Amino acid sequence: MPSIRRVQRAGALNTTGLAPARRRSALLAADLQDLSFRRRAAPALLAILLVSLADFFSGQDRYLAPLMVIVPSIAALLLRPLELLMVCGIGFLSLLWLSNYEQVANINDRRFLFGALLSYLVLTLLSAYLAHLRMRRAAAFAAVSSVAEAAQRALLRRPGPTVGPLSLAVRYVSAADEARIGGDLYSVLETPHGTRVLVGDVRGKGLGAVQTAAVVLGAFREAAYDEAKLGAVAARIEASVTRHVPDGEFTTALFAEFDEPGSVELLHFGHVPPIRVGRDGRAAVLDTEDPWVPLGLGQLAAGEPVSVREPFGPEDVMVLCTDGVVEARHHRTGEFYPLTERVGPLVRGAARSAAELESAVGRVYADLLVHTGGELGDDALLMLISRSDHRPADEPGQPDGTPPAGD
Repeated sequence: MPSIRRVQRAGALNTTGLAPARRRSALLAADLQDLSFRRRAAPALLAILLVSLADFFSGQDRYLAPLMVIVPSIAALLLRPLELLMVCGIGFLSLLWLSNYEQVANINDRRFLFGALLSYLVLTLLSAYLAHLRMRRAAAFAAVSSVAEAAQRALLRRPGPTVGPLSLAVRYVSAADEARIGGDLYSVLETPHGTRVLVGDVRGKGLGAVQTAAVVLGAFREAAYDEAKLGAVAARIEASVTRHVPDGEFTTALFAEFDEPGSVELLHFGHVPPIRVGRDGRAAVLDTEDPWVPLGLGQLAAGEPVSVREPFGPEDVMVLCTDGVVEARHHRTGEFYPLTERVGPLVRGAARSAAELESAVGRVYADLLVHTGGELGDDALLMLISRSDHRPADEPGQPDGTPPAGD
């Protein structure tokens, strides 16, 4: 199929920024080929064993060997074509042995035995072809998914450890390989009006979510430099979303502006409120009494969003996240992850240096995985922010916080 080949070649380009090992991992996970051959072959081999035992212990007056035809169908779900032929070969030998044990060729019509053997062989060949088609479809899915993930990685330009007066530590993880294309977004920009931060979560997943995220981030990266007020930045983004995103789609968002020492201006659009962790480890949720509707639903509300200003000192750490963190459920009880209660001790003292901040975000993420039992049910974004007086000389950055080209 030429179209599949073109997609696979596109996914293999170095310009995507996606490592070949990551693309291979996507393919293996899409077709369960990341499991060992022994685990994938176990269902078919178990079927052979069960049919053989059932025929053997039922006695020679009952002929159950033709039930072996279920083996190729089971093998087609998990095995590669050559693996399938090998496993089905074992089933064919078992069928011959059972037929000899039952003395079918001697005491019954030979046409019955011929029909059973022919049916098994035909089903084996058909199942091998279906396994081939299954793997081709999995390869096409993995290629498209890998290209989309590469596009998302290019879209979410990871900020450097320092942007303007801020030190940053970001951890962005996906729920699973088959759902790794999500709608979480973030951007940190140093502008003439202060250092501005956007964290958001697009409704839905897949390429549609990536497209919406591109609209939101593109508008933010333009408006953040042009508009003096944070509310005007949000209004520009709302206008872009209204023009370019299908009706009914929306994006929760949180805007933050660090324009003067000792405080931060926040603008809520239905997003998870940030948490401020002080030097002593006390956590305070920086919520607002009247958050605005998500981006894309502005026509449903009257008036204008109102920002709030909160204290934010040099020893404080701000914790930003998406709902994939606070709505992560405990692997046994189903309770949501108590970020507000857990984050204080994990982040305490992290404002001392960029290295401490990076260690802190790792501790929070590790604690989240312990809570969920090692797997996330949704994409999760964690961002820790603290103030820094200067940018380290060995960590230069560009105005938007991305590392220089070639690094």
